[in-house]
Amino acid sequence: MVYFDDDGILSVKMGELTLRNPMMLASGVIGISQKIFERLYEEGIGGVVTKSISLLPRTGYENPTIVPLGNGSFLNAVGLTNPGAVAFSGEIVSNKAVPIIVSLVGSSAEDFPQLINYFDSLNIKGYEINLSCPHVEKMGLDIGDDPEMVSKIVKAVKNRTKKPIIVKVGIGAVNVVELSKIAVEAGADVITAINTIRAMAIDVDSMTPVLGNKIGGLSGTAIKPIGVRVVYEITKNVKVPVIGCGGISTWNDVVEYILAGASAVQFGSRLGERDPNFFRKIGHSLIKYLQDRNSNSIMELVGLGHRS
Repeated sequence: MVYFDDDGILSVKMGELTLRNPMMLASGVIGISQKIFERLYEEGIGGVVTKSISLLPRTGYENPTIVPLGNGSFLNAVGLTNPGAVAFSGEIVSNKAVPIIVSLVGSSAEDFPQLINYFDSLNIKGYEINLSCPHVEKMGLDIGDDPEMVSKIVKAVKNRTKKPIIVKVGIGAVNVVELSKIAVEAGADVITAINTIRAMAIDVDSMTPVLGNKIGGLSGTAIKPIGVRVVYEITKNVKVPVIGCGGISTWNDVVEYILAGASAVQFGSRLGERDPNFFRKIGHSLIKYLQDRNSNSIMELVGLGHRS
């Protein structure tokens, strides 16, 4: 199958990380199967971020774990379900061509070097450290809201690998720009912003919370303006590449995030609407947008929204 961008007009470079286009799979959606990774790559995606992997398997929360809210928005509290480092390293050991970034999650700085040991010799592009899951205690935002712990974790990973390190930040108690600065000072090469936002819903008939965990994360189109704002603010203050994430479903959304300063974007909730031509359609639309403006590279658009 011929890739839709033979001239490299959509190629993006983020430090040592190069992708054929800026479209990535966000962590937490469908990220535990090598066959799915390969299919997404055939369909035109630029790179994939796996589900967050912990040292030991996690079963997650009881159902319901995902609730559609309409208009492309969702509540979810899956609970970082994953098969654990041993099983997942075996799942991707056969990877040859797909640009895989392994998402890591842990409850202490000591977990992360151990996780690196399982993956660093495999054919992967780098790591995304999940410091922003809004609904799991002693992981995610519990750690992301502790600047000292953030610094300690990033340094621990940096000391164990030469592969690019991405830190995923979210909306918590600590200013997200200051948190990004701390992560970069500790050695982060790229920032991903944002994660889902802590939220909940209550059923008026049963008078009980809808999610099994009661509180979860809001994702989808409802959080896109927040994601764009955060990317804009981070890229004004932090001099490393940023990956935009949150509510992206169209080529216009991709361009908006890039104009805000993102070098690439991640798709999550939108992939619930199965469309095998989704990435190709967006890729062609992005190419047309660039050609209409006589641009030779999508990287020329990065941060243009800051000019005003």
